[in-house]
Amino acid sequence: MTQDSSLACAADASALPPIIQGGMGVGVSGWRLARAVAQEGQLGVVSGTALDLLLTRQLQLGDIGGHLRRALAAFPYPEIAGRVFDRYFIAGGKPAEAAFKAQPMISHQPSRSTQELGIVSSFVAIHLAKEGHSGWVGLNLLEKIQTPTLMALYGAMLAGVNVVLMGAGIPRQIPKILDDMAAGNPAAMRLDVTGATEPIYIHLVPADFGPVPALTRPLFLAIVSSPVLAENLRRKASGTVNGFIVEGATAGGHNAPPRGPMQLTPEGEPIYGERDRIDPAKFVEIGLPFWLAGGYGRIGKLREAQALGAMGVQVGTAFAFCEESGFDPALKAQIIASVKSGDIKIHTDALASPTGFPFKVAQIPGSIAEETVYQGRERVCDLGVLRETYQKPGGGVGYRCASEPEEHYIAKGGNPADTVGRKCLCNALCASAGIGQLRDGQVEAAIITMGDDLSPVRESLLAGKDGFTAAEVIARMLA
Repeated sequence: MTQDSSLACAADASALPPIIQGGMGVGVSGWRLARAVAQEGQLGVVSGTALDLLLTRQLQLGDIGGHLRRALAAFPYPEIAGRVFDRYFIAGGKPAEAAFKAQPMISHQPSRSTQELGIVSSFVAIHLAKEGHSGWVGLNLLEKIQTPTLMALYGAMLAGVNVVLMGAGIPRQIPKILDDMAAGNPAAMRLDVTGATEPIYIHLVPADFGPVPALTRPLFLAIVSSPVLAENLRRKASGTVNGFIVEGATAGGHNAPPRGPMQLTPEGEPIYGERDRIDPAKFVEIGLPFWLAGGYGRIGKLREAQALGAMGVQVGTAFAFCEESGFDPALKAQIIASVKSGDIKIHTDALASPTGFPFKVAQIPGSIAEETVYQGRERVCDLGVLRETYQKPGGGVGYRCASEPEEHYIAKGGNPADTVGRKCLCNALCASAGIGQLRDGQVEAAIITMGDDLSPVRESLLAGKDGFTAAEVIARMLA
């Protein structure tokens, strides 16, 4: 768990590199990609979404290469790592016809074993991303996914994470949580609970897991799309916000909804207007370092962003399809072939995500974006990563998801209209990383998200290439 002292002591985000690799999907921005980017002197970022599923399913596949076992051996509490290993590891991998073992969904009162798994899985990803170099490594989390957050942060800090990045909401609470954990103190996070009449918290006590080592408080970058939100976070967050990722509507994954009433094109895509345009000058006035994201992966865009006052850029799509990314290899090859042929289309789906945020979806044959595939999938919610927390009418906390079976959602007080067009992103994103669940002999269909601007991928595929590395993406951007 060693780290370069100059990184650990960095007082502000101005020491960060100009290129930040986006935290994408489930496992797409995995430890291999983050390490490859960090080794090139830039900020490599691990996606913190469903890290527990990645660890347990890859252990059930036999831990090819032994990397997970190596990281588990480095975990500071061996008995905890041993319990996770014994519960999920299958020597040689599970039979091809066998489904992955289920694991409990995370509630506001997670069990001891759930907490241990959450901490260990985050530690493993960050430890492997930081292994063998002294570069910068970050963890990307979504404010919309709250119940695993404390566990993910503590595990990442045990592994020496340098930066935490968070978007898809307003992450006011995170700075104080980082402060508390760095001091070895108990941490609490107030949950967004629909209809709650009193505050509901999730807690984590570091000392419950063993002697708390000296920890470094990572830098915190909030992902925003509005200077008003950025200024609000600078002034009213629970602690220090060190900088911002300023993300436009062309970025992949979840996008901020348009300001004002939602209006859609005839194809069902949100209409973004002048109020949604990013004005870098407004962020310069705030006075904190910021990086521009969404369409900044092309040659020359880094220098353009810096000329506008940004420290640099965050880039996702250009890295998403490089050799080190965590996309399933066959799926990656299919997407690259579609990009080369020019027949790939990106749709900003206003309905797909159960979070209610617009979500970029690539129209890939055989994926859940295909209407016949979507209609043919029986609704099931067995992972619960994107569930909504709500107050039950008679008291207590419940969980529901607009992508679960309609009758279940409605029985929990959900609006029937909210189920229309919703897709199970949890299972589909796992499938895109090669760990899709097996149902009735068939692997779950994948979903692929990427930004609107595919020119960075095309630039990397010049001269007839069928693939490229993270180092080549960086060299092209710095040229």
